[in-house]
Amino acid sequence: MTIHREGYKSIAIGALLFAVINLCSFYFISAHEAWLTGLIFIVTLGLELFLISFFRIPARKQTTGDGLIICPADGKVVVIEEVVDEEYFKDKRLQLSIFMSPANVHQNRNPVSGEVVYSQYHKGKYLVAWHPKSSTENERHSVVIRNGHGDILVKQIAGALARRIVNYLSVGHKVEQSAEMGFIKFGSRVDVLLPPGTTVNVKLNEVVQGGVTVLATWA
Repeated sequence: MTIHREGYKSIAIGALLFAVINLCSFYFISAHEAWLTGLIFIVTLGLELFLISFFRIPARKQTTGDGLIICPADGKVVVIEEVVDEEYFKDKRLQLSIFMSPANVHQNRNPVSGEVVYSQYHKGKYLVAWHPKSSTENERHSVVIRNGHGDILVKQIAGALARRIVNYLSVGHKVEQSAEMGFIKFGSRVDVLLPPGTTVNVKLNEVVQGGVTVLATWA
């Protein structure tokens, strides 16, 4: 397991606060309320360990395959439905949405190999990630990857806690399947918009892994 570079600053700030809070607790509280000093230590240590865990990148064997569409994020499948995309395609698409809790790995990966033909950041609201309108009204970053099978749109969507979406792709980039696309800090959601008729390989409420689980296969 490694730590994602997006977490270095947050973890360092957390470690500094951990040290300051516990030093103050030891010097000003421990003599009179030793139990409280111990409690503060346990709580702050737990928060720091959670912060480290949030930015973890576990060692995994990535799944690849020309006819496969790989899951871009860890989490739970919360939407499988046909929608009308107003942003890019302007027609019907099959939408699969993955909810990422704060406990999930938050690195996002490319579902397919191909060329980036669209990359756009949108300011927006911070509705809870499972809200039906979060896909179109929340802060988000949309990317379209094109290959010989067709176009796929991937949306990184901020949730009620997420306040920063990181995307490393630009128009013209040639990307590899299961390679890193970006990172979303704290609870969030990722939508994948596929051509109608695409064969879906997951079920509603299924727990999936980014870069590992086969989300769908090309028709």
